[in-house]
Amino acid sequence: MLRVLIADDHPVVRQGVKQILAEELELEQFGEARNAKEVLDNVSRKKWDILILDINLPDMNGLEILRQLKKVHPDLPVLVLTVFDEDQIAIRVLKAGASGFVTKETMPNELIAAVKKIHSGGRYVSPSLAEKLVFNIYAEDEKPVHHRLSNREYQVICLIAAGKSVKQIAEELYLSIQTIRTYRTRILEKMEMSTDAELIHYAIQHGLIHPPAI
Repeated sequence: MLRVLIADDHPVVRQGVKQILAEELELEQFGEARNAKEVLDNVSRKKWDILILDINLPDMNGLEILRQLKKVHPDLPVLVLTVFDEDQIAIRVLKAGASGFVTKETMPNELIAAVKKIHSGGRYVSPSLAEKLVFNIYAEDEKPVHHRLSNREYQVICLIAAGKSVKQIAEELYLSIQTIRTYRTRILEKMEMSTDAELIHYAIQHGLIHPPAI
């Protein structure tokens, strides 16, 4: 009997996942959260066996949610379910503490397999992602430059590329303007660039122009 909490800001996704799981698994309880605040409230009030988390919630980025969850509930297994391409964010969310990663294009049987494996104490990634993870071990030096960035620096470059000002980025990430300026300076140094225009051009070339889900 599973107690599953699903966090997604789209009701149709929450109901779809519930239906898929209910057909194959015995659910004791199924909870829903529309945003990060509801996620944190739910896990503080009730014990869940697994959290299925969309990392593009409207009020907090995915890595920040994982960071807060792992600080107060380190044993809660989290399966990330997202629309974003696994190439861009899978490794980052797994390093942040997620127990598994699947995209919303995943077939129902793969979602079931992921939930079962994570509930049993394992970790789950798709076969294609597993192959990429192995490849990355042997190709560390050939990775694009943005892979040198920390998770926070990656968030900042995505927001710069999206046209956000330093003030807007500071407000979105709940950091000071000076802190964002410091991150920007580090990013430029690591990527051996000197202007935001260069960063934006790079971001377009490498598909980083999207809401920084992590």
